[in-house]
Amino acid sequence: MSLEENKKVVRRFVEAYNNQNLDLLDEILSSDYFDKTNQVGPAGLKQLIQMAFAAFPDYHETIEDIIAEGDKVWILVRTNTGAHTGEFMGIAPTGKKLTTLAVDILRVVNGKIAEYQDVVDRLDFLTQLGIIEYTETGKKIFQHE
Repeated sequence: MSLEENKKVVRRFVEAYNNQNLDLLDEILSSDYFDKTNQVGPAGLKQLIQMAFAAFPDYHETIEDIIAEGDKVWILVRTNTGAHTGEFMGIAPTGKKLTTLAVDILRVVNGKIAEYQDVVDRLDFLTQLGIIEYTETGKKIFQHE
């Protein structure tokens, strides 16, 4: 497959995620798909999506940049949510709005996503939720927070 076709598959993946279209995931994930970050296969990914949308009903990812080389596609993704209104990984709803950036790396084989991993600032995520607070020194260092 061409690099542009691989990018198209990844765009469909993000679209499926944003729309909670689990049937589309069945079409675009390989049977041996593995999420290296969360250590799950296709069924586990579907559970993660359902959990994310239960906690953040208006969860939405936007691809800000996309790069393909070989069988890998890298995307810079901005995630915007309205409010944390449901429990998430044991964290009670906070009502707080979140914006995060992540780099997702996906491996595409024969038109299907075979592997996924992401790099995201989980400290920033938990800080935005109000779960972690900076010390006085941290507040001075990270004044933009």
